[in-house]
Amino acid sequence: MIGADAAGMSAASQARRLRGPDELEIVAFERGHFTSFSACGIPYWVGGQVAERDQLIARTPEEHRDRDIDLRMRTEVTEIDVAGGRVRARDVDSGAESWTSYDKLVIATGARPIRPDMPGVDAPGVHGVQTLDDGQALLDTLTRARGRRAVVVGAGYIGVEMAEALINRGYEVTVVNRGAEPMSTLDPDMGRLVHEAMEGLGITMVNDAEVTEVLTGDDGRARAVATADAEYPADVVVLGIGVRPQTSLAAAAGLPLGEHGGLLTDRAMRVRGHENIWSGGDCVEVLDLVSGQERHIALGTHANKHGQVVGTNVGGGYATFPGVVGTAVSKVCDLEIARTGLREKDARRVGLRFEAVTVESTSRAGYYPNASPMTVKMLAEHRTGRLLGVQIVGREGAAKRVDVAAVALTARMTVEQVTALDLGYAPPFSPVWDPVLVAARKAAKKVQDNAR
Repeated sequence: MIGADAAGMSAASQARRLRGPDELEIVAFERGHFTSFSACGIPYWVGGQVAERDQLIARTPEEHRDRDIDLRMRTEVTEIDVAGGRVRARDVDSGAESWTSYDKLVIATGARPIRPDMPGVDAPGVHGVQTLDDGQALLDTLTRARGRRAVVVGAGYIGVEMAEALINRGYEVTVVNRGAEPMSTLDPDMGRLVHEAMEGLGITMVNDAEVTEVLTGDDGRARAVATADAEYPADVVVLGIGVRPQTSLAAAAGLPLGEHGGLLTDRAMRVRGHENIWSGGDCVEVLDLVSGQERHIALGTHANKHGQVVGTNVGGGYATFPGVVGTAVSKVCDLEIARTGLREKDARRVGLRFEAVTVESTSRAGYYPNASPMTVKMLAEHRTGRLLGVQIVGREGAAKRVDVAAVALTARMTVEQVTALDLGYAPPFSPVWDPVLVAARKAAKKVQDNAR
């Protein structure tokens, strides 16, 4: 196993459940200090909602070793010899190198944060957030910083979650975003709702602006970020631009990569063209069940499922991973953001004609206390009415409604069929017509009107 986080150690643990140590020897290499941790939880640790770092660790190295897994920490695999069936590993601390042979290889190298090539990006006070070490380094900077100004570069999931964390730490936060609106995983009209809500929370949003340089002071530390038009003072800079598959090792070994730089596998998560090599987690591309194309989606949910599939197959069983519909949820303070399926530009890219509708509704019956507004956008295929995608922005009770749409997408339901779903209703939980059903009714009517 190359990599000992979600996918790698899920695979190792599942394989061990199926085969004892006398039947299957498992060696796992991890270059970092931690195993099986929640990278998704780091913003909430930084923001103070999670009190201790160790709360984010699902299983320690010692716990893995107690399961007869030979886990070698602070050991980085530097080369894969596919023809020879072996890997070369280097002890990060001592530099010592050695070769280890394999019968079956699992690549779970994850993803790396995008770090733009620009002046000052490596200065003290500039932080990416991918590992627990990264989170601790950022917390140390926040503790020592003399001022309370923070700039977040990027406004995707990582960017908005880190903006919330910094607000919770009492910082004045500016988010500099290259796109026209935050959350490029949404259509721009839905991203505009996020923009307005973030500004309402006291976050300064700077859109259509690309950071060109991190400016430093006499002490060499970050003091501001610069765009083509302005400078934004910063006592700390957080990079939230996104991630790319960490596949340089696989590429050097000649393994197949997709359009997005991720490893290509079959449905059993076996690397295409290689009988005894599997891969899973943030370093692979997966099938989008709506568009039929390969995508790269870095999510812990997928990584753990990949690991279960890989571990079952490595352990002598049989399992497959069918694909994804692209479901994701996030929040910034009390604003909830959700999406699944295709955006408008995704549908256009794969040649789908569609109808798009947007509805305003509430999380509870309008007369029930604390009913909060939400906006639901839905895409349906022209003529057939097949559901293509849903986006939701709202307050408490909004985000998890996207799960209904995710199930409907997986089942390839039409919006007409969605309108008949027997969803739970009581005034504290939903209006009589749930917001997702309201959107489906509107989309179904538009499809029918256009057909006529």
